[in-house]
Amino acid sequence: MTQITKIKTGSKFEDYASYSRIVAVDDWIFVSNTAGRNPETKEIPEDVGDQTHQVFANIERALAAVDSCLGDAVASRIFIQDPADTETVMTIVGQKFRGIDPAATVTCPPLGSEIYKVEIEVTAYRGAARAAADRRTLTL
Repeated sequence: MTQITKIKTGSKFEDYASYSRIVAVDDWIFVSNTAGRNPETKEIPEDVGDQTHQVFANIERALAAVDSCLGDAVASRIFIQDPADTETVMTIVGQKFRGIDPAATVTCPPLGSEIYKVEIEVTAYRGAARAAADRRTLTL
């Protein structure tokens, strides 16, 4: 039988818009688009790099709640408000995902508020971090 787990963090936005931070369906884990708001202080750093680090801290905390980790990520979607911030954000993304190498989408759409400079959504598969990966390079 399929096991579904839905995790909320207590964010007012989750209640307002009726969504979960994480939905795990068996070993598939879907992490909602996550901003850089510190869950304890409710503050959002002004600096895009600091926001990006906070986004990853929030995602890692959420994944841990369903016995998963960032290493289980198989896909990511990165939303950057200002294209000028792309290099800063992607440098941090590269550091966090080095060796994990999920499929990725990067785009620069307007976000829900100008205070959000970056948001990231992740799909993970529980146990992927421990699985052997067949890594290949295509020549086109």
